[in-house]
Amino acid sequence: MGSGVGGAEWGGEVFCISYRCICIYMSMSHSHLPDLPCMCSSFRRASRALTKLYDQALRPLGLRATQFTVLQVLSRAGEVSQGRLGEILAMDSTTLTRTLEIMRRRGWITERRGEDRRERWLRLAKAGEAQLNRALPAWERVQSRLRHRVGDKAWENLFQLTNQVTDLVVSQGDSI
Repeated sequence: MGSGVGGAEWGGEVFCISYRCICIYMSMSHSHLPDLPCMCSSFRRASRALTKLYDQALRPLGLRATQFTVLQVLSRAGEVSQGRLGEILAMDSTTLTRTLEIMRRRGWITERRGEDRRERWLRLAKAGEAQLNRALPAWERVQSRLRHRVGDKAWENLFQLTNQVTDLVVSQGDSI
């Protein structure tokens, strides 16, 4: 009935206290999410988690993260074609068209036809600029909290990495 070093008898079995402490520490210090073996799966999971975080912050303003992103891009780019906006956002045409229609109905963007009737040029409307300005403080709070938790160096590295991967995939596509 000896307990051995660092152990105790528990119901007839030797129970190692130091091993249990290490196991508890390890389970507390690691993510509760399993590693995903696929780069696409990992990026998509991170994207869904981040979108949820930003959506929660923007929801009281009647705005979704995807809409905020469009407002932000149009604010910086000025007038752009819908095709170019889709390229900037790496977003498929169907999803972008659906998002833009909602934003147009709310008066946040204006559009005009190009020389080719299929071409649509978009710009931020006054109401869109006002909505963006209302949303910026909530967005900045999320950005700041996240940057603080991740750390400045990791934050900068993450921006570089996501831009590098996006540029690589968009520019080289199937030839990768």
